[in-house]
Amino acid sequence: MTDTVVQQSPTRRGRRPVWEENPTAIGQGFKAVLLGLLVLSVLFPLWVILVTSLSSRETIAEAGGLVVVPKGIDTSAYATIFAGGAVTRALWVSTLVTVIGTAVALTVTVLAAYGLSQPRSLGYRWLLAYFLLPFLIYPPLVPRYLVVTGLGLKDTIWALILPPAISVFNLVVVRGFFQGIPQELLDSARIDGASDFRTLARIVLPLSRAVIAVVGLFYAVSYWNVWFDALLFMDRNDMYPIQRVLQSYLLAGQAPHTSGGTTGVTMPPTESIKMAVVVLTVAPIVAVYPFIQRHFVKGVLIGAVKG
Repeated sequence: MTDTVVQQSPTRRGRRPVWEENPTAIGQGFKAVLLGLLVLSVLFPLWVILVTSLSSRETIAEAGGLVVVPKGIDTSAYATIFAGGAVTRALWVSTLVTVIGTAVALTVTVLAAYGLSQPRSLGYRWLLAYFLLPFLIYPPLVPRYLVVTGLGLKDTIWALILPPAISVFNLVVVRGFFQGIPQELLDSARIDGASDFRTLARIVLPLSRAVIAVVGLFYAVSYWNVWFDALLFMDRNDMYPIQRVLQSYLLAGQAPHTSGGTTGVTMPPTESIKMAVVVLTVAPIVAVYPFIQRHFVKGVLIGAVKG
């Protein structure tokens, strides 16, 4: 009896497409052009904003409102902004809210995520449903306003920090990362007599630096960009964050005074002043992101290996 050997054709599952295995000059050129257009679409608006903020009123008028090609450098817009005091105060408020808020939010998120990642926790399923419910049903504005006002948080930085102190999305991300840590490591720590807090501090957190850095950046950007809560809970102009002041510049055409309870009207800002405020608003995030980018890449690689 002879054995019949059936030669199976190699499967294409898991193989790269033909155009990726044998790239042509035309294909490479097309991808380079496409990538270049994508980069240009991102950098061009930033370039126009920066150049306009450093241009004189005459140059902006000649260009029709937005300057693409610079004709000299004029920093009078930045001098006017910092001389007024409103933007300086707003930058300080936003920095304070971002630093304190990110620390509070990370602490709450990490503690909640660690507790929800342990099935042995008391009331595990009920707590998980409690945290996930706001993700499905967003709380109405009126009860939120009444709670913040009733706690005496209005016109304080805590009105901007405590309501968004925990994000369900970030909580789910951190919880999923904690669940990927081998349970044997946690069990060995408990056998050695380590408490839950010691296990979290000595084992879980050092292994989770990538996801904590990413979630921390999410929280920092969220706190830095807060303006709607300031619109609801801030009546004092000297407690406005930078985004609220930016809204006054761009939409109302006026800058709020830093003293008093009502918004005063000064000379309408020029286009260069508006763009200068935009630059000051975006610059901190642009400056910090390159230092966090490697954690994004590391987090993606770790997730890919675990998957």
